[in-house]
Amino acid sequence: MAVKLSTGYVRASGYAHKVRRVLFALARKKVEPKEIIRASAELNQRIFEEFQRLNVSKEDVVRITVDFRIKDGSIVWDYDSLRIEVYRKGEEERLAKAMEEVEERERELEEKIKAIEEVALNLKKLTDELIERIEELKQEHTSLKLRAEE
Repeated sequence: MAVKLSTGYVRASGYAHKVRRVLFALARKKVEPKEIIRASAELNQRIFEEFQRLNVSKEDVVRITVDFRIKDGSIVWDYDSLRIEVYRKGEEERLAKAMEEVEERERELEEKIKAIEEVALNLKKLTDELIERIEELKQEHTSLKLRAEE
């Protein structure tokens, strides 16, 4: 099964650290930490080569995505899926719009999660109340049976 690594928006100067952090988050408990370090170093070298080919400067903002899979305890990169979006320093307006869109989607997601959590809490309260009433009915029924037997 393929997993997608996505750095989100990051300055080109900080991509290597971000790749390593994201990979640790995705592969933790699935492979050994030294394998994550090895695989992130391998990917970062490939990204660096692509940066040189694309003339990416350290001030540019990038978003990197690539698929990988875990095979026999090793991380195997699908380099054909490697995508590097580059936002040149002079394109800050375009990046600002993209960042606004990301932030708006995150806010919407947080609001939806909060609403679902409220529904879950209400359901739990109702469930507890139903269980309590069922227990009361059982007790009443049991006491009625006992009285009838007297």
